[in-house]
Amino acid sequence: MKIQDSKILLIILIFGFLTACNSVRRIPENAHLLTKTAIKVNDKNEESEAITNLIYQKPNNSIPYTNIKTRLYIHNLARPNLDSILKARIANNPKRTARQIKFFSKKQFDQRIQNKLNFNNWLKKTGEAPVVVNDTLSEKSIKRLENYYYNNGWFEVKADFETTRNDNQRAAVTYKISTGKPYIVDSLSTNIITPVIDSLYQSTLSKSLIKPNTQYRTNDFIEERDRITETLRNSGVYHFSQDNVLFKMDSIGKTKKVNIELYISEKPIRQEDTTLYEPFKIYKVKDVNIYTDNSFENKDKIFTDSTIHNGFNIYSKEKLRYSPKMLTNAIFIKPKTLFRDKNKPLTSRRISNLKTFKYPKIDYIVNDADTTLTANVYLTPLKKFGLDFRAEASQSNIQTIGFSLNPSVLMRNVFKGAETLELSGIASIGASKDGSNERDQFFDINEIGANLRLTIPRLFSPINTTKIIPSSMFPETRISLATTSQTNVGLDKQTATGTFNYRWFPNNKVTNKLDLFNIQFVKNLNVDNYFNVYESAFNTLNDIAINSGFINTDERLGLPEQASQFIANVIAGTNDVSSDDFQTVNSIKERKERLTEDNLILATNFSFTKDSRDNLFDNDFSIFRLKLELAGNVFSATSNILGLQKNNNDKYELFNVAFSQYVKTELDYVKYWDFGNKNVIAMRAFFGIAIPYGNSTNIPFSKSFFSGGANDNRAWSAYNLGPGSTQSVNEFNEANMKIALSAENRFNLFGALNGAFFIDAGNIWNVLDDVEDDAATFNSLSSIKDIAIGSGFGFRYDFNFFILRGDIGFKTYDPSYGDNNRWFNDYNFANAAYNIGINYPF
Repeated sequence: MKIQDSKILLIILIFGFLTACNSVRRIPENAHLLTKTAIKVNDKNEESEAITNLIYQKPNNSIPYTNIKTRLYIHNLARPNLDSILKARIANNPKRTARQIKFFSKKQFDQRIQNKLNFNNWLKKTGEAPVVVNDTLSEKSIKRLENYYYNNGWFEVKADFETTRNDNQRAAVTYKISTGKPYIVDSLSTNIITPVIDSLYQSTLSKSLIKPNTQYRTNDFIEERDRITETLRNSGVYHFSQDNVLFKMDSIGKTKKVNIELYISEKPIRQEDTTLYEPFKIYKVKDVNIYTDNSFENKDKIFTDSTIHNGFNIYSKEKLRYSPKMLTNAIFIKPKTLFRDKNKPLTSRRISNLKTFKYPKIDYIVNDADTTLTANVYLTPLKKFGLDFRAEASQSNIQTIGFSLNPSVLMRNVFKGAETLELSGIASIGASKDGSNERDQFFDINEIGANLRLTIPRLFSPINTTKIIPSSMFPETRISLATTSQTNVGLDKQTATGTFNYRWFPNNKVTNKLDLFNIQFVKNLNVDNYFNVYESAFNTLNDIAINSGFINTDERLGLPEQASQFIANVIAGTNDVSSDDFQTVNSIKERKERLTEDNLILATNFSFTKDSRDNLFDNDFSIFRLKLELAGNVFSATSNILGLQKNNNDKYELFNVAFSQYVKTELDYVKYWDFGNKNVIAMRAFFGIAIPYGNSTNIPFSKSFFSGGANDNRAWSAYNLGPGSTQSVNEFNEANMKIALSAENRFNLFGALNGAFFIDAGNIWNVLDDVEDDAATFNSLSSIKDIAIGSGFGFRYDFNFFILRGDIGFKTYDPSYGDNNRWFNDYNFANAAYNIGINYPF
């Protein structure tokens, strides 16, 4: 019965949707649904987004690459006047209404009516109303098109439209534009009344955006006006504004050329009904006053403390709590210097970045006695201490559920130089998906740790770096110490880290970071649990032990002693195994030693990021990241001085741990193209390589690369791809070289729901380390054939403050099939990878 009911419901839903697919279902009589628009410029089709966006009416949106208008169909499912229909139904059927109220109760009856209205409104809101042809809007579109071409030099443009209405209530609109020949800028002359303004303009004439023998464009004149205003206001002309710039244009007969005259007026002085003019003057900043406690609670207090530092006047209503040097370094408006308008926003940004004051108030006062200004900077301190407490719930590949607490305390202005000291902690517990058999408690994962971080709003250095990295680059130094202790289904570990980091911004697009020192110590606490974590390696070892007669067929190696003894016997030759099995056991032994050894890493790294985004909503930009890291060189150079001894593997040890030595680089490039209507193509290219040398023959696990996962090749789960053409038999596959390429087309389906098609390619390999497996190593360009390819689709729901993403990836080209056919072997939903992520993958 339930199955039959489900079929009936499905049939009803399909019938309802197909009925809604009648596009003109909600079109009034004698009206027409707009199904197509076309723009013909000089008898040629024009499809550029800049032109098509000028049209007021466009056909209803459809799923990209199809003519399926999903949102229109959803809207058509809604009843236009459901409220009136329901009221009329109740009024016309009083007996039926009375029976329903008696059966459901009045409250439930009203709620059912409201639910119907809410669902109907949701259909309207989620859907898209049909676009009905409107000739008035078509005429307004014509005006827009004519204005666009006129402002780009086609002064004799003519435009019209033609509407083709069909008998099936559908229509198409064609816009026809004849531009004529464009007008050319023939010459540029100037009429600048104030001599000092004329001199400043002539000194920057080479940067002018108005060039003779170029096509006239209104935007060029708007941008040139802005350039002139910015140049003059940054050259001491305090009273100058855009209103003082005027361009006069005169066409030359029928030559399609225009002469341009740049007119810059004098300074206007408005007096009642009269406006007088006087020459502009150059202003200098005479005094800069800094008020350090401009809070509301102190508004009635008088100043009790003051000082002068580098010509700045500093005032406080209490004892001065801030270093005068710090205050004056944060302010770009300097006494006895030329007025520059750009120094005000720079100062505001710099003070805000100190995280010690609120956004400052900055005023200029004109001194009537001369051509000078007084700058007043009002600072409002933030509270000395700040507390934060965060709680999170999470889920991952290794835990079913996890909970964490992150308390932190922030102390501002620690050493009177706007330094901030933050002490934070972490405490978390989790339930593993596949814990060790020795643990029977539900929450078998826990972590506890603390982090102490000092932020200094300058480069903390024994040498003066202001000439290389001035304060306008907003430099800062971060010094941090952290430690964590983890107990989980893995090897359990204690970690201690320390960093000394510089960061600065050469411009608003570039970020530079330099870790002068980054030291990390990792100690594995539960090495005996190795084969419980890496079960595939243990199963392989166990099979070899059975085949060699070390244990019986129905037995399993005891952990950890018997497994370790078998490995030792094979390596020593006391257990006879084949050469292939010997190599396999040796590989298992080397991997176990590598993944269970403690790590000591002292690295220096530099990262460069160039981000061309104008804002968070920009979808036409590029990002380039470069990172270079060197590790172990300090320990290697001072090994003799420190008296370091070598272990049995001929590696120097410090605190009984062999330090890591390697060079690592990463290149990452992301590019977005915006095609309008929320249709975006995004591309990413990544290359990374880490080469061990000196004291190391391999890369620490924490510094190696992996492939697969929600933000990588989405046809494979994390750590489950590679290296090379191997069959990824280990639980956590990693290597020291990586290539990753991704491209996806993102588009809107309806409302906040978006879709995407994607292709991911890449893999990881071992190169220049101690791995000798040919299938896992990158030997030459021929290894490029082992790049795995995945493709698929996904859905993304935009919550405004974050995006919930679900992607389904299919294995399109799988290098693990070796010499066999690698294409489309597992291209199905059963072998697909299902990924859940937050925000976009790149």
